[in-house]
Amino acid sequence: MRDTRESRLLLVLLIAIAFALITVDIRGGQESPVDGARQAAAAVFGPVENGVAAAVDPVGNAIGAVRDSGERHTRIAALEKENAELKAELGSDDRNRNRVRELDSMLRTAGAGQYGIKGAQVIAIGAAQGFSWTVTIDIGARDGVRRDMTVLNGAGLVGRVTTVGPSTATVLLANDPDFTVGTRMEKTDELGFATGQGDQPLLVQLLNGKAKVKPGDRLVTFGSSGDKPFVPGVPVGEIVRVDPAGGGLTRNVYVRPYVGFTKLDIVGVVVQAPRSDPRDMVLPQKPKPAPTVTVTVTPPPPDGQQPNAQQQNQGQKPDQGQNQQDQGQDQGDATP
Repeated sequence: MRDTRESRLLLVLLIAIAFALITVDIRGGQESPVDGARQAAAAVFGPVENGVAAAVDPVGNAIGAVRDSGERHTRIAALEKENAELKAELGSDDRNRNRVRELDSMLRTAGAGQYGIKGAQVIAIGAAQGFSWTVTIDIGARDGVRRDMTVLNGAGLVGRVTTVGPSTATVLLANDPDFTVGTRMEKTDELGFATGQGDQPLLVQLLNGKAKVKPGDRLVTFGSSGDKPFVPGVPVGEIVRVDPAGGGLTRNVYVRPYVGFTKLDIVGVVVQAPRSDPRDMVLPQKPKPAPTVTVTVTPPPPDGQQPNAQQQNQGQKPDQGQNQQDQGQDQGDATP
């Protein structure tokens, strides 16, 4: 396009429209007027993201095959190809073992809470359809996924489904500033609301301003009406800091989430809620403290000082004291 006055005006107009749409989307929240367009984008670009994710490994393996194809570098190219294949094979094995561990952990979590889940893989991150902390997973409406379903992994709460396409879905992560979930404290049952703070700990506002809490206390999801968007009993995290009680109606605590949001891979969408609230059953068992060994050390007597008679008697064995007493008695009997 030639640099003309008309082209400049068109560019300014497009930028203005883009900022207007962003502003409307942010202010609209869950009822954003552009939500329909976002769902359409998910339907169009979701299969593309799936295809790109599936094609990454073959492309990576083929890189070594096209290097140094000249006749003078044939041997070097062959060695590089072999080395790349070995590295790819080792990396693939490590990744598969890691996925097996993640899947096993997620199945144990789902079993403990009696959640019916659909397994999924994270295939994209970031702002494909918005400007929030989101990920895209490779299952959608065809797999029974609906909006406002809970998403978890083996560690705990990942987020909730916000947009659903035919074969993909977008998940709003629990650390997003627009994310809020009801929580319940372990054992004490104190209720609160957790809000995401990006890469900072979750901010939890306890409804009881006089609640007795301390670092290390743990929280789970309270659950929503009709189990949407959150089912109860999913581990959220543990308290790392407590604001001083100021006499207000609420109290703020800061919670380190169990889930690492920057390294998500295998997740599960809860498509069937538990029959009863699992409460604290899904939380992992706390490690038992190691036994404390107490050692008592008796200081030696000062230099040049002998133990007194009482200390000597205490140091003697019982049979030695008895023998000395018997010898003294025999000597007394032998005296005329």
